Amino acid sequence: MSHIIQAVDPHSPARRAGIRAGDRLTRINGEVVVDFIDYQALTANRALSVQVLRGTQALDFHIRKDEYAPLGLRFERPMMSATRLCCNKCLFCFVDQLPDDARDTMRVKDDDWRMSLMMGSYVTLTNVSDRELQRIIDRHASPLYVSVHCTDPDLRSRVLGTPRAARLMKQLRMLSDGGVECHCQCVLCPGINDGAALERTIRELSEIPGMRSLALVPVGLTGHREGLCALRPYTRDEARAVVDIAEKWRAVLLETRGTRFVFPSDEFYLQADAPIPPDEAYEGYEQIDDGVGLLRLLDTEYAEAWADAGDAVTRADQTVRLAIACGKSAEAFLRDMLSRRPVAGAEIDVYGLTNTWFGPTVTVSGLITGGDLMGQMKGVPCDAVMITEVMLRENDDKFLDDTTLPQVSQALGKPVVPVGRRGEDLLETILRLRDGEI
Repeated sequence: MSHIIQAVDPHSPARRAGIRAGDRLTRINGEVVVDFIDYQALTANRALSVQVLRGTQALDFHIRKDEYAPLGLRFERPMMSATRLCCNKCLFCFVDQLPDDARDTMRVKDDDWRMSLMMGSYVTLTNVSDRELQRIIDRHASPLYVSVHCTDPDLRSRVLGTPRAARLMKQLRMLSDGGVECHCQCVLCPGINDGAALERTIRELSEIPGMRSLALVPVGLTGHREGLCALRPYTRDEARAVVDIAEKWRAVLLETRGTRFVFPSDEFYLQADAPIPPDEAYEGYEQIDDGVGLLRLLDTEYAEAWADAGDAVTRADQTVRLAIACGKSAEAFLRDMLSRRPVAGAEIDVYGLTNTWFGPTVTVSGLITGGDLMGQMKGVPCDAVMITEVMLRENDDKFLDDTTLPQVSQALGKPVVPVGRRGEDLLETILRLRDGEI
């Protein structure tokens, strides 16, 4: 196994040693380099023996550097190997529910533990062998984010569509024994892996020391499920039953483990028509990227920023009319949050949009498209429209349907302003729009 070195950083230890672009990295300190995880771990040393191929000639370079100083090599692939793809056939796979005109990159089904470590994406571990699991432990790849869904091996095999799913509890215990911690999630489907199955999942996961938290998320169903298994959204009473199970276990585990451990997503509380817990109940918001505590954190941060703003929120020389476009699920919460802490000179209306691209059962703000903004915000009386930045691709101005931010602004005839995820970002944007700075 070897990796083509695309570039060598100027003034780096590798450059000083004589390693060149075009060389092929094979080993570091005698160990085969599988991927970027190996490269990072093996180069975090003061003394390195780096073996490369230059043409057909094997060369060894002995390098001394500061322990955590970068070696300075750049490779053709950032991960130094291909993305590992999913081998499952999950009952609720979101990729299988995409519209026909979704771009090809959205259809890639990845299930790569390395991306879990580096980016916090969830993986099922069904494509991880025992040997690879040992490499995770040897490289101290912690924490990982694991899609559990349920711990009953037969049920998990059915939900994920592969008998390899039955190995999960052995894998999690092995990781925990090896010092690797995991944040877990369950995507719950009514009548399938909730109820008694959920109780078992919570109990069994909470008994493994290395499991740090468990997020509960309702199944996401689009309007494009032709030919797929019959699933349906949660009713209010069913969602409340999930929240009740979670709250029961949260109280028990806070007493016995010192952590609430189980964290229903905001969607479950909204679907259950139940109050979202207070700030301290989220214990640092470690599962926030799974939609756990997003609204509570936004409210907490907005309140703190509003209190710190002083005269800026109570005095104004002019008045502007602003609109916030969001998903249906966040509409009432945002309207209440803003009404409790008004900003002088800013009249703000909140508009929950129906998702026509994925289907009306998709109610989260991050999946609103440019087409829905143009279709439903046209003619809304306001001076500017605010949206959450997560509607756009990272470091880009494109929505999921490939319309662009300038296209939407032009169609609406007014600025469409992306807002950061933090509460202070929202308040700052409101104040800057009111004061004519945007």
